[in-house]
Amino acid sequence: SYTGTGSILSSVLGGVLGNVLFGGSGLTASSLVGDWNYNNASAAFTTQNTLNKAGGEAAVSSLISSLASNYQNIGINKNNTEFDFGANNTFSAKVNGIPFNGTYIYNEATGELTLKSGNQSIKGNVARTQNGIALIFDSKQMVTMLLNCGKVTNKAAIEAVGKLAKTADGARVGFELTK
Repeated sequence: SYTGTGSILSSVLGGVLGNVLFGGSGLTASSLVGDWNYNNASAAFTTQNTLNKAGGEAAVSSLISSLASNYQNIGINKNNTEFDFGANNTFSAKVNGIPFNGTYIYNEATGELTLKSGNQSIKGNVARTQNGIALIFDSKQMVTMLLNCGKVTNKAAIEAVGKLAKTADGARVGFELTK
């Protein structure tokens, strides 16, 4: 785990994320390359202060549990959600079994990741976890991915995912991925 000024601390299957949005992810561009499969829901907070205000690690665990339940309602699982990042800055992915692809830009220093597919541009963050990586987004970006890239039709579940991130100030939501 990584800690430091402005770091994010959150529980992801018992692992600790740090320096996700401020100060880097601890993940090199070459480490990002490869096939990554959905393992679980993931969540983090933008600062230690927002984590503390939300209720600490218990709040993160609750958020992850709620996300996992909503992902299950949407149909997202280990068999239909994956990301493949190429060394040439191209990616292919499936969210809810719906394929999409394009290019990506990864900033090692900040952990920021931008996925570009067609006319869509989705910005998020990547961080190393105990089991692999977390790919996390603010609520608007996550909803955009689910609706436009994953073609998810369960609007109630998507709205719930968006509301979960919005109700927890400073929360980011997404996927924990493993190789």
